Amino acid sequence: MSPSAFLPVFLLIFLLAAVISITMAPAAHRLGQRFGLVDRPGGRRRHHGVISRLGGIALYVGFMAALLATVLLPAEVLPPRLDPKEGYRLLGLALGATTAFGFGLLDDRFQFSSRPQYIAQFLLALIAIAFIIFIERINNPFGTEQIVFPWPVVGGLTIFWFMGMINTVNWLDGLDGLAAGISAILAAFLVIHMLREGQLSVALLPAALLGATLGFLPFNFNPARVFMGSSGSYFLGWTLAALAIMGGAKVATVLLVMSLPILDVAWLIYNRWRTAGKPSAAGRDHLHYRLLDLGFTQRQIVLGYYGFCAACGVLALSLGARIFKLLALIGLAVAVLAVLVWASRQPPARTD
Repeated sequence: MSPSAFLPVFLLIFLLAAVISITMAPAAHRLGQRFGLVDRPGGRRRHHGVISRLGGIALYVGFMAALLATVLLPAEVLPPRLDPKEGYRLLGLALGATTAFGFGLLDDRFQFSSRPQYIAQFLLALIAIAFIIFIERINNPFGTEQIVFPWPVVGGLTIFWFMGMINTVNWLDGLDGLAAGISAILAAFLVIHMLREGQLSVALLPAALLGATLGFLPFNFNPARVFMGSSGSYFLGWTLAALAIMGGAKVATVLLVMSLPILDVAWLIYNRWRTAGKPSAAGRDHLHYRLLDLGFTQRQIVLGYYGFCAACGVLALSLGARIFKLLALIGLAVAVLAVLVWASRQPPARTD
């Protein structure tokens, strides 16, 4: 059936997530203030005032309410599920997203070191694998067939994918609205990609995430009134990783849209290991911090990231041939790495 036939339910899911997220954001602000789960200026943090870091509550509740609606709404208004295993994966999505959100809340409270965070990320990846949300095959960029991986590679690749996405979103959450906005852009392109391929029932899921992130963004954009915290970044990272796989392994699309944040993380890990021997060390060496220290405003940097990621998403949708997507990835990687090398050679930032 045509996607337009299900436009009302897509709008309902999107608006439900957005309205609940908008409603919950002020509550998340008050909860953070009440329980002392706040960020104060100092060190890497250059914001003004005491700001709650429980904004992940708004993202999670908005998304989960819309996800529940996709199960409880009458079957006649929902797109048919073409995959008999989709319901099982949906259960895994709910469980994994909830576990990621729950651990993030604990991290907001106790500020864990890197080791327990990596252990938690590893276990979160195992939840995905247990619910058959894994990368089993990819399209061969040099032909029309698919490359099917053996099981050891499937497990290792899936673990790497989930841990990588969680850390990418977590490290991206350094400027007001940056992580939430880019997550919304990626969710929007996942919706479009899934609709184009006739995956109507699965497309409802990123539509729900799009609503939740856009509902939260007005409270998180500069100057932010509430931060998403680890609960939000862990939830978004895990959920985006899962949705990319559930939508038929849209790995190339995700890599293109997220090319700048992903390469920034890879460069930071390499550069920190090379200079300090500790990749997990905190610092203001992220690209967005470097640009901020060079005199760009938060809004200029965030909007620049938005524009770059959106342009990469349009590129991903417009390139039909697999080899062209591979060439685009290589070209973007070279360009982004050149920017990262340039930024890393600028005078180091002060952490007063």
